[in-house]
Amino acid sequence: MLEQTREIVRSFNRIYGDVLVEPQGVFPPKGQGRIPGLDGNAKMSKSLGNAIYLSDDEDTLKQKVMSMYTDPNHIHVDDPGQVEGNVVFTYLDIFDDDKDRVQELKDHYRAGGLGDVKIKRHLFDVLNEHLTPIRQRRAEFAQDIPAVYDMLALGCERANLVANQTLAEVKAAMGLNYFDQQH
Repeated sequence: MLEQTREIVRSFNRIYGDVLVEPQGVFPPKGQGRIPGLDGNAKMSKSLGNAIYLSDDEDTLKQKVMSMYTDPNHIHVDDPGQVEGNVVFTYLDIFDDDKDRVQELKDHYRAGGLGDVKIKRHLFDVLNEHLTPIRQRRAEFAQDIPAVYDMLALGCERANLVANQTLAEVKAAMGLNYFDQQH
């Protein structure tokens, strides 16, 4: 969709002048296109039941993290483990800001002597740290639903102002503002 939108903008601007802004994508780091599901499936999905939700409480988060797919051949703590394809390490790569610590954990896991439970507990701590402020803010908003509707209405008003301005610029560029010219 992004590339189609960019092409439409380029075509429009080529014909009518620089009116529209070409959208730029926001992409995850290379190799981290989609967050895999807890079960190791290609993507996290509500319909597949393999997702962590922003609304999950701490106990639910812990249960989900502890059930995550790891290396099926890493049976004993002393066994060397496979980091590639290990969902826990994929999540640590994405969410743990301490990249040196993540690398240490990977090296230790590959060499053996680091159990799945320990890395899952670390991941739980990392994710819980990220989700706690979101949960708290969500709980605050849940206490005042009319205020949430007011925020949504204000956002709609702001979006409509921008959209109407853009539409006016598009119509002017295309010469379709003849109703305005007659009055």
